[in-house]
Amino acid sequence: MFENVHTAIWLDTRRRKRDGTYPVKLRITYQKRRKYYGLPYSFTPQDFKKITGSKARGQYKDLKLELSLIEQKAKDIIKGLPAFTFREFEVRFLMKQAGKLSSYFDSKINELTEAGRIETATSYRSTKQSLINFFHKDKLRFDDITPDTLRKYEAWMLSQGKSSTTIGIYMRNIRHLFNLALQNGENIVYPFGRGLYQIPEPVNIKKALSITDIARIFNYKPEEGSPEHFYRDLWLFSYLCAGINMKDIALLKYENIDGEFIHFRRAKTEGTRRNSRPIDIYLSDEARAIIERWGVKPEYPDAFIFPILKGKPTPRDIQNKVRQVVKLTNKYIRRIAAKTGIDEDITTYTARHSFATVLKRSGVSIEFISEMLGHASVKTTAAYLDSFEDEAKKEVVKRLIDFKNENTGL
Repeated sequence: MFENVHTAIWLDTRRRKRDGTYPVKLRITYQKRRKYYGLPYSFTPQDFKKITGSKARGQYKDLKLELSLIEQKAKDIIKGLPAFTFREFEVRFLMKQAGKLSSYFDSKINELTEAGRIETATSYRSTKQSLINFFHKDKLRFDDITPDTLRKYEAWMLSQGKSSTTIGIYMRNIRHLFNLALQNGENIVYPFGRGLYQIPEPVNIKKALSITDIARIFNYKPEEGSPEHFYRDLWLFSYLCAGINMKDIALLKYENIDGEFIHFRRAKTEGTRRNSRPIDIYLSDEARAIIERWGVKPEYPDAFIFPILKGKPTPRDIQNKVRQVVKLTNKYIRRIAAKTGIDEDITTYTARHSFATVLKRSGVSIEFISEMLGHASVKTTAAYLDSFEDEAKKEVVKRLIDFKNENTGL
């Protein structure tokens, strides 16, 4: 049944380690597709040849037996599958290596990469490398992670200049892998929770602009057709269209436009939530003018609207292009802020936060804002909503003593 699934122990000579050796990997080939799984071995090409040769002796013979047992384990797992898929193989081969946190990281990174979620895969890869640097060892185990070591790890990251946001992301990635291991029946000790280690909550930093500052950006007159004009318009398009992020803007196609509305699914959640409903956004005259000004012509249904992506880009192409657009948008929108007297630091995220906060200040319900943003939970939306401006707070407090204007008879 699995004649087309082939296994091999392979020396990866593409990247040499500092000690002059190369990592050993298990290679699985199925339907002309190959995937590689790291093993806790590395050798020089000369030693690897001695190990895998027909006349292995002494320690080489022992190593050959160890590698053969690993390959045989892989073959046994493949034979036991009702139908072969790389995912099912990984669950049994990588994730069932009890206590191997490194294996869970590798499996998660592979899964995310296969799904085209490159940014999230990069986040897990960075988390793994950070832990390796902290523990000073390549192979991570679940029992390395305790409430005390997590507290020390947090302090170490702060000393390395990591922000509280980055620390929170890394800690949530680790927690996710612990939860996954428990679901798989691993015998591990859970370090997160009350009385153990609690992931610090991010500080609610003011991210939204006042409507006055947004008006300054809107009324600013860049040179017609200039890069400043284009990236200013991308920022405004995000603000006008429910805070749509730059990746979703880049992925928009003309087929997403239906009359007065634009329909799309958030790239961030499309692969993570079942039956995720599309977001419907009304295209204002201002948003339509931006499409008319910069939209790619002719307007074929399957053509990208904005000149960011072309043809059939790979997930890696999309990641690189979106990063570039975010970087350039931030660069020009900050210049415009400086020119127009806006004191706040502005980024692409500011457009999304400003959209939500302006609606809140206008009396729109959080439930409606949550639907517009495409959030799965109103709690997520609440974290986006900025505080009212200082003047608004003053007015609210003044109402507490409005009785001074009343004739109370006292």
